[in-house]
Amino acid sequence: MNRKQFIRNLAAVLPASLATMNLHALNNLTSTFKNTSKMPVLFLGHGSPMNAIEENEFVQGFRNISSTIETPKAILVVSAHWETRGTHVTAMEHPRTIHDFGGFPRELYEVQYPAPGSPELAREVQGIAHSTEVHLDDKWGLDHGAWSVIKHLYPKATIPVIQMSLDVYKTPQQHYALANELSKLREKGVLIVGSGNIVHNLRMVNWQKLNENYGYDWANEANTKMKQFILDGNHDSLINFSKQGRAFELSIPTPEHYLPLLYSLGLQGKNDEIQIFNDQPLGGSLTMTSVKIG
Repeated sequence: MNRKQFIRNLAAVLPASLATMNLHALNNLTSTFKNTSKMPVLFLGHGSPMNAIEENEFVQGFRNISSTIETPKAILVVSAHWETRGTHVTAMEHPRTIHDFGGFPRELYEVQYPAPGSPELAREVQGIAHSTEVHLDDKWGLDHGAWSVIKHLYPKATIPVIQMSLDVYKTPQQHYALANELSKLREKGVLIVGSGNIVHNLRMVNWQKLNENYGYDWANEANTKMKQFILDGNHDSLINFSKQGRAFELSIPTPEHYLPLLYSLGLQGKNDEIQIFNDQPLGGSLTMTSVKIG
């Protein structure tokens, strides 16, 4: 039962004097996260899982950006690596660290990020999402799209973290609209993070030069246009990425690594400043370009 259903059922059994309370008041009774100063929003280019254990310019960029952000009460991550039928949020007290990759050094598989979960935040998300039903999940945990970057922002793993999945049946516009419904969380101390890569074509990576900062012409073209759209607030062009030409087609052969950007942009407020960082290509067909909003 989600929070809206709970409120309706509660109103039905309350005495008449209490039943006249308005929905807003009842909503406040069930709200765990109180208003705070407005949190920024991040989109992080997460790149290789090896960034979890390597020391490089990108993880330094993650640490630098975290130093500019007030410590959040909780973190909500939309990762490229959790695709589902329907929209789900993790709702367990202790999410497991998922090693959802293969062929990497043993050291990487030994990494644990034992951040607590937050069933309260999961229910908060469930209650404020109006365009879709949000399902509470007790099986997933934190995949590498979440923990490999969050561990550099908050290495002590003391801040509660939940994940929200990508519904494979939603259109880009629907993903963007759902993100907009979550904007109230920014005023409740929640840091929302989209984790993916805006240029991500693994089939065309030059693996021999994966750690070199260069991009194919089409990757550089798409990355440049995407950044300009972001800075201009031209979200329509980014939502309709499939209509932006050949460079975008090569850069986004499948949408899962791009869609977390739309969640971050869907949370942008009218007066939010934009900061682009970690803006480097890798291996020809990947970019680590990351964005801070607000």
